Amino acid sequence: MWLTRRHLLRVAAAGGLHATCAGAATLPRLPGGRIALAGFDAVSYFLDGPEAGRPAYEFLWDRRTWRFARAANREAFREDPAAYAPRLGGFDPVGVLAGRLVDSDPLVYARLPGPDGTDRLYLCRSDAHRLRLVAEPHLAAEAELIWPTLKDQIERNFPD
Repeated sequence: MWLTRRHLLRVAAAGGLHATCAGAATLPRLPGGRIALAGFDAVSYFLDGPEAGRPAYEFLWDRRTWRFARAANREAFREDPAAYAPRLGGFDPVGVLAGRLVDSDPLVYARLPGPDGTDRLYLCRSDAHRLRLVAEPHLAAEAELIWPTLKDQIERNFPD
């Protein structure tokens, strides 16, 4: 997931950006990787809903910096990151179905059961996409089948 203007404004409003001069802002320096989920705690989606993570509880995984609201959430993620990380690289499943990498909003999400019965986190671009995904959960499985071909595009087109 890429930091869009909308996410940047949301992070700024939450106090995640620091002004360096009038009208200018810079992202906080991180030990490595982009911030995943615009700084939201991935584990919190499976508890009471999305909660802002804190720099004090960071973990590097999959070339991204993941932030957590508390140490216990960071430890749960560390034990099984794939269980908590958004599916499809955090891209919108409806876009993936169309063969496109469509950015998502970390506050528009759905938790759907996977083949093993455990919930999986999907981020969506809009409420309309989320409603469609919830109404037609088989779309998530179809997007999962298409995802490997699009995942290769990320590494080819957006190298670190």
